[in-house]
Amino acid sequence: MRRFILLMVVALFFLNAPAQKYEQLAKTPPMGWNTWNKFRRDVSEQLIIRMADAMVSSGMKDAGYEYVVIDDCWAGMDRDANGEILVDKEHFPHGIKYLADYIHSKGLKFGIYSCAGTKTCACKRPGGYGHEFQDARTYASWEVDYLKYDWCYTENQDAKISYTTMRDALYAAGRPIVFSICEWGGAKPWEWAKEVGHLWRTTQDIVDRWDAMIMLVDKQKDLAKYAGPGFWNDPDMLEVGNGGMTTEEYKTHFSLWCMLAAPLIAGNDLGSMTPETIDILTNKEVIAVDQDKLGKQGFCFRHNGDYEIWIKKLANDEKAVCLLNRGDEEKEIQVDFSFLLKANDNYWPPDPSKLEDYKVRDLWEHKEVKMDKTTQYVKIPPHSVKVYRFVKK
Repeated sequence: MRRFILLMVVALFFLNAPAQKYEQLAKTPPMGWNTWNKFRRDVSEQLIIRMADAMVSSGMKDAGYEYVVIDDCWAGMDRDANGEILVDKEHFPHGIKYLADYIHSKGLKFGIYSCAGTKTCACKRPGGYGHEFQDARTYASWEVDYLKYDWCYTENQDAKISYTTMRDALYAAGRPIVFSICEWGGAKPWEWAKEVGHLWRTTQDIVDRWDAMIMLVDKQKDLAKYAGPGFWNDPDMLEVGNGGMTTEEYKTHFSLWCMLAAPLIAGNDLGSMTPETIDILTNKEVIAVDQDKLGKQGFCFRHNGDYEIWIKKLANDEKAVCLLNRGDEEKEIQVDFSFLLKANDNYWPPDPSKLEDYKVRDLWEHKEVKMDKTTQYVKIPPHSVKVYRFVKK
């Protein structure tokens, strides 16, 4: 009852506050890095500085990554006497604004984590419940650019109301902050969060394992109509480089996220990447599919057992096609490029485009496919993809 009364008081007090989100943010899916997948609770000022430096030196920044996001465990155990959120001084001795300034000095943007409930998920630090406007003002004063807002310790809370309250608080604070809704898909945020956040989780947490990753892909198959510039479905952060999958599986993971127009938030140790990991995460041709300004999420055009065809419409009447072998054995597929160019989400009537008006690029081989024959046989190793782009001549 006390929590309900508190919520009502907050709602009434801020009844006249501006009720909208910043609309000119995340016009393409956000790209960046987050501490959680690799470092979990082990976060510190030194780690964030090291990762920001590595984002620049590794070529990640040049490839489009810009947000450096601290996940859970940066806050102190309690709030102060005025209810202000405190920083864990042992691990962040100079405070959060110091880190934000450092990251901004690198030409990057800074992100932080909190939770819609009374406590955060992993470290049980103070959540944002009942302190939304206070915290939003604090984040604005620290010059935060991105807020990931989780969904733990939210007993009897309504997700839409809770996230809308934080949206209003961020807008009232006066600083444009990308709002990442991390509700895990339980309340179907794709149906209501377009007016609330800039991206929303559609699934539970990712696990660095092939079967777990591909299961998240399956959950996106009916969600393409809910995504667009400024509002994105989020199947969770990337696991590329963390060791639980093979290089081919990581290529597939990255390719599918780009076909889905998903946020590309890396979660590995940027300071110790193998050449293979760097090649995957900085493949600008595949990233361009994700970042295409048309903002269309890809869809599964054909599902035939372990073989799938994914299609993503791109600007300038171009198209990306991903051939996916989910199986454990190599497949040799007969590929009709003319048919793929004409394929669309309605199946019929076919797209009127003509293959002779396009070049076909293999985005992992970085070369043009010779079109002496429109139908060719293509070998796809297990758990692998072929990704093509139809480029207007």
